[in-house]
Amino acid sequence: MATETLNAEIRRLTVIILFFIKFNSLFCQQFIISFQTISDCAVGHFYDVSSLSCVKCGPNQRASVTGLTCVCRPGYRVLTTNGASLTCQQCPPNFPAVAEDGFRCIRCAGGLSEEGTCLCPQGTVRVERDVQGNPLEEARCDACNGDDPAFSVPNNNGDSCERCQASFVNTSRSCVCTAPNVLVSSTLSVHFHHKCVPSLILYNCPPRAQLYTYLQGGLCFPPNNLPSNVNPNVNFAELALPVQSAWFLKNLYSTSSACLVFTNLTACQALGNMCVMNMHSFSSVSNDACGLFNLIFRSMAALGTTQDISYWRTNLPWLYYGDQPGLAGRVLQTDPLPIEFSFKGSKKNTAIKLISAVYDVRGEFLRWENTSGGSLQLCPDTAVKQREAYTFGTAYQESCDMSVSELLRAYPEPLFYDVFVDLSQGEALPVPSLILNQQYNGRYVNQENMKNWYLSRRMFLVDTLSGREKSLSSQPKVIRVAANIKLRFQLVPGTQKGQVFPPLLSVSYKDVFLRDLATQTVSVSFAVEYEMDQNEARMKTDTALGVMGGLAVLYSLLKTVSWKRRISSPLVDMETMLKFLLFYAGDLANVFFCITVGTGLYWLIFSKAQQYVSVLLPLRAQEERMVTYIGCAFALKAIQFLHKLILQLSVDIFLIDWERPRSKASRTVHASGEPKRDPSPVSIWRTYFVANEWNEIQTIRKISPTFQVMAVLFFLEVVGFSNLALRDPWSTLERPPQAYMPPYSLTLRYGLASTLWLCIGLLQVVFFTVFHERFVEDKIRQFVDLCSISNISVLLLSHRCFGYYIHGRSVHGHADTNMEEMNTNLKREAESLCGQRGLLPNTDTQTFQVSLSSRLRQQYDRIREPLSRRNGPSRLVDASSANPFEQSTRAYNTMNRFLGSVIDHAHRDMDYIVKDKLFFERVIGMEFLEPNDKSIFYNDESHSFSDVLFYGNEATLLIFDTLFFCVVDLGSQSFVLAAILTYVQQMIFCWIRSALGRRNLANKTLVDERFLI
Repeated sequence: MATETLNAEIRRLTVIILFFIKFNSLFCQQFIISFQTISDCAVGHFYDVSSLSCVKCGPNQRASVTGLTCVCRPGYRVLTTNGASLTCQQCPPNFPAVAEDGFRCIRCAGGLSEEGTCLCPQGTVRVERDVQGNPLEEARCDACNGDDPAFSVPNNNGDSCERCQASFVNTSRSCVCTAPNVLVSSTLSVHFHHKCVPSLILYNCPPRAQLYTYLQGGLCFPPNNLPSNVNPNVNFAELALPVQSAWFLKNLYSTSSACLVFTNLTACQALGNMCVMNMHSFSSVSNDACGLFNLIFRSMAALGTTQDISYWRTNLPWLYYGDQPGLAGRVLQTDPLPIEFSFKGSKKNTAIKLISAVYDVRGEFLRWENTSGGSLQLCPDTAVKQREAYTFGTAYQESCDMSVSELLRAYPEPLFYDVFVDLSQGEALPVPSLILNQQYNGRYVNQENMKNWYLSRRMFLVDTLSGREKSLSSQPKVIRVAANIKLRFQLVPGTQKGQVFPPLLSVSYKDVFLRDLATQTVSVSFAVEYEMDQNEARMKTDTALGVMGGLAVLYSLLKTVSWKRRISSPLVDMETMLKFLLFYAGDLANVFFCITVGTGLYWLIFSKAQQYVSVLLPLRAQEERMVTYIGCAFALKAIQFLHKLILQLSVDIFLIDWERPRSKASRTVHASGEPKRDPSPVSIWRTYFVANEWNEIQTIRKISPTFQVMAVLFFLEVVGFSNLALRDPWSTLERPPQAYMPPYSLTLRYGLASTLWLCIGLLQVVFFTVFHERFVEDKIRQFVDLCSISNISVLLLSHRCFGYYIHGRSVHGHADTNMEEMNTNLKREAESLCGQRGLLPNTDTQTFQVSLSSRLRQQYDRIREPLSRRNGPSRLVDASSANPFEQSTRAYNTMNRFLGSVIDHAHRDMDYIVKDKLFFERVIGMEFLEPNDKSIFYNDESHSFSDVLFYGNEATLLIFDTLFFCVVDLGSQSFVLAAILTYVQQMIFCWIRSALGRRNLANKTLVDERFLI
């Protein structure tokens, strides 16, 4: 008992496994077919247009002249036929010939032809039926009367007499060219008259008429096989216009019946074409073209499938992949093509081999066609450029406006294409089509999610036939044009050998209502796209953004804490939150900038240097996130730049003059008339000179903006680096003018432009720092030397209680002197015959970072308070006070004495100490000690006072310029315009910094702005 139960379970499990194997093979197969042409068919085989393969003819049969059907061998008549197959029977010896219709055997009065039909002498016609149509047992050869008035000769088929050519009648008055006339043979057929020939041969229905239905087209079919009323309308859904098509009205019923009853291959193909002209659309109406096709498709299930493809019925064209949910994803993303693409090396393979089986509207198979010749492209162009569409990795896009009149002339009837990938070695892979106009019960399912797609086969370019409403010779009311054709390849995830999934041919049709043929146009385009799954790259980018963004938050908090210390404010208020956001904007901008530049450089390197295809550039739609990041980086960096600019334009600065009078000069006191000796005034020109020098260095940078712009343009436009941003796998800098130029990749364009701008900028910074500052000119150190020679120190306060101090007190005591003494002092200093310039004895350190105590800052503000009231609202101004010039002079002298005394340690409650900064303090940019009782002067050998100048913010300026250049270029797709606008932007901000900085310098140093040049 247990054994039987176990065996039953094993059998059930086996059935389940076999079912899943069959299920997977059904939905995951690649549909690879054997690729054969008519020339590949062996003797005794014909080319089956429904299966696109060679099929062996039946017994006693051979291939026809066209190779598309089988016919009976000579001496054999057709016994039975249903349109798809026939049976041949040998003629008996007493009736050795085959009648012209192929269905009877007959005796001949003369000999037999190679085809087994009767031969008649020249000038006679073969007669096989009497005037009532009754068959004769023996064919007669009746002579045509060539004399007046008959003037008749046998026709080309030799089965009837017709009037001979007019030149015979006019020359010899007979149908014989008698001497001395000359008979000339010609391949040119000249017709001087018209004849009326019936276009259709009508067959009478059998006597039992009640069992048959007579159809237009001269065919008889059994009743009740198809709906009695077919729907000949073509739905031009884009215009919401149904048109009763003359072509459908005349042929839809007859082709459907011929396909269903007689299994006529041509009729089945023609019916499929009519369904394709109706956009493969399904509806509740079952008697339209697609409804009839699907009805026949279901009724022919017993006939089996073609090429082992379940969606390809025997004798029918393959139009649909099926309606199972999610089938599109399994077809397009299950198994890769058995082709490996590579861009370099001995195994280089970039050729996309597409072929098409071409049919006419009547269902006749015309030819196999290589699509690399531009057969799927409506836009006219050179063959060289059109072939580039089928070079793997080259994003191809061509668009144009086509004249409607030209389309009507070039496409009087539509041609239909079944597209395949030629896999070589006699195999081909069908290319699925996605018709975006296809409807399913009124829904555009192929414009929705992939799981709702209905993949199909067969397409056309231009349909000027189905829109003819009244007759086939009338002008169409509407035409339908393949306005957008897109061939898409998707890379297999994780591949290192250039494998891709089967391509998808996406087609969007445009319905054009004809109004004015002379001026009416329609826009068409053809594109080839390559894409890869960007989920992994997007996940890595988001991870990097999250981690680096988190670090940016911490760094911004650290900056905010440092800022709070430097303004000596322990409260967390709205100003603190705003300051944090400003700091975070700058740090987050750097995060976005690093991520975008790294991403662009990654794609630039790997897409251009790979041998086997492992990455493909993101599509324009996939680049939206990248463009968003770039926009965020630019906006945030602009906020940081403007924040720093405002801080630099509001910095407090004062020039401490150490010069003291050397002697006293005599002057007369007017009240008493007696002479009095006062100290001689100290010259202000040294202060003006230092102020002007500071004004000049406010906008100096470590790079030359002009050289930067010119160098970037030179490499991009002259050398040809811009070609590296094209959406193709080639790294060549020069392209021939006749070559196709693919569109630019925004990612590559940004990566190339940003990297080039940064590299040239960094090279300039290195050159400026290593060579120019050392051997040519160092304006920052020259300014410090100038302060020492001028006997003037500089106090800069970038924050309320933090700033920089440049100790410029002369070691010679005086700087107001003549040239001889100045040279002597410099010589003594060079020979070390005097003290050193440093603030502390026996030191050379002249520059310091200073943390001021609150008491010192309060006294500083108290001295400036009268000036602040003067510049404030008028109600705060003391009307009894002295004039503004006297106020400025008094405040200047007071501030000069106060700061000088502080430096000389004259105030115990406002004293200071000098020390070195800790390494960690220098790294994080924050001071650990708070100057509660004494101010702190930190030795600063790096001259960090340049932080209040453009010079000390080169990194911010360089990144801002880079982003500005790239954003303008991404918007305009023009490196030249981006360079021009970037240079203009640099000049504008330089002017703003210089003009407003001059005003701030005059206000804070109390130097008259008229003396700043």
